[in-house]
Amino acid sequence: MSVPHVLHSALSTQHSALSTSGAMVMKISAGLLMYRVKESDLEVLLVHPGGPFWQHKDDGAWTLGKGEIAPGEAALEAAKREFEEETGIRAEGPFLELTPIHQKGGKIVQAWAFRGDCDPSEIKSNTFTMEWPPHSGQRRQFPEIDRAAFFGIDEAKRKINQAQVALLEELASMVSNQQA
Repeated sequence: MSVPHVLHSALSTQHSALSTSGAMVMKISAGLLMYRVKESDLEVLLVHPGGPFWQHKDDGAWTLGKGEIAPGEAALEAAKREFEEETGIRAEGPFLELTPIHQKGGKIVQAWAFRGDCDPSEIKSNTFTMEWPPHSGQRRQFPEIDRAAFFGIDEAKRKINQAQVALLEELASMVSNQQA
């Protein structure tokens, strides 16, 4: 059994929580990366986080549709649920498992890629509520994802959170091997 599959097995049911000893269990997110091949060029669908913090950020701010795994939830099921909540798109397999990555803050992201297509302008995201402006006492709703777009792989590497570049590279290698 390869290391990614051992890691996947160990992570598939973990979630963010305090253990009974009070120690922090690492946060684990699961996500999906939609891709398409257009005129023999690989393109991936990335989403841009919503809300005021991300409003003026671009390069390095985009991501794949992902979210935390609920207690007892299988990682792939969490990835499909989160993708649909954030985009309004129900993902259809087959799903290609990618090697989990570690982000700067310590979060582990498990991801799967799937071939699909959509009109990014039609994305319908769920919302979250936060106090805005800070210390105003006013609560406002913001979309979890404020936009989505397909990018060629080189541009996607600039746009995506740098820790997630490895996911793009692995997908590009998989697709290239399938086309060979």
